[in-house]
Amino acid sequence: MKIGILGYGNLGRGVESAIRQNPDTELVAVFTRRNPENLKIQTPSAKVLNVNEIENWKDKIDVLILCGGSATDLPEQTPKYAKMFNCIDSFDTHANIPAHFENVDKSAKEGKKVAIISVGWDPGLFSLNRMYANAILPDGNDYTFWGRGVSQGHSDAIRRIKGVKDAKQYTVPVEKSLQSVKNGENPELTTRQKHTRECFVVLEDGADAKQVEHEIVTMPNYFSDYDTTVHFITEEELKKNHSGIPHGGFVLRSGVTGFNKDEKHIIEYSLKLDSNPGFTSSVLVAYARAAYRLYKEGSFGCKTVFDIAPAYLSPKSAEELRKTML
Repeated sequence: MKIGILGYGNLGRGVESAIRQNPDTELVAVFTRRNPENLKIQTPSAKVLNVNEIENWKDKIDVLILCGGSATDLPEQTPKYAKMFNCIDSFDTHANIPAHFENVDKSAKEGKKVAIISVGWDPGLFSLNRMYANAILPDGNDYTFWGRGVSQGHSDAIRRIKGVKDAKQYTVPVEKSLQSVKNGENPELTTRQKHTRECFVVLEDGADAKQVEHEIVTMPNYFSDYDTTVHFITEEELKKNHSGIPHGGFVLRSGVTGFNKDEKHIIEYSLKLDSNPGFTSSVLVAYARAAYRLYKEGSFGCKTVFDIAPAYLSPKSAEELRKTML
């Protein structure tokens, strides 16, 4: 399976690494908006090309994995390239997924290609587990906790504040609330009761720490609805202790069965990730395999993780899966 990558940031690098771990895949090209001559990749056999050359590769790539951002890149790129390629993206703005699906579906059907959107762990694997749990325990409550992990969007929001040189922000589940859910207590939790936010900030010389802290904790949509702690540290400390991009979280459903609804059950799925983009990119490559298989069967149009049979993700044959994993 010949794979192309569009965009070579943290996620694009992760996809290149994941391809090495999947012997049935091969990276053939990386497309970038930057000067290709300045981009160094780890796969000598793959081409590095400007995105303007991408149309010349329509018949040379089985699946194109789009590694741009959900804010501005993917809403334009996925519908555009789904006419030419089987595509995978990690669009993660939950509220806008239905509209994104409609746009991509129209393009993929026009080009008779397969596009799978919103692939990753949330949306993605967490979405699947929420769906499975709802189907199995229709009488119950859903809970999703994220962290402890770095939120790249929130970290960027802090870095935009005047006087901030660099910053990392961690989303942290409230342990008491998480434990209450695991105990089957079915709590009704506010936003503030589910997560806290912890910020590590490097200030520019002469910056007013009190003012910066005030701007962080009162920032609407990001921090104002959470208990937020701000730590001011040195640049050296940030590089030494906060250079990674770990993440993870929990999906839980608490439900009941029985004629008297007296049989309590908890379904729990959790992830603990050293590298958010490293893990997400591995999910993208597995779904690229599914897209290619569906395309070879004559399928086309936009799909989500809900539409993909689990066997399509695995390099193993149906016979091998029945023998080793069923």
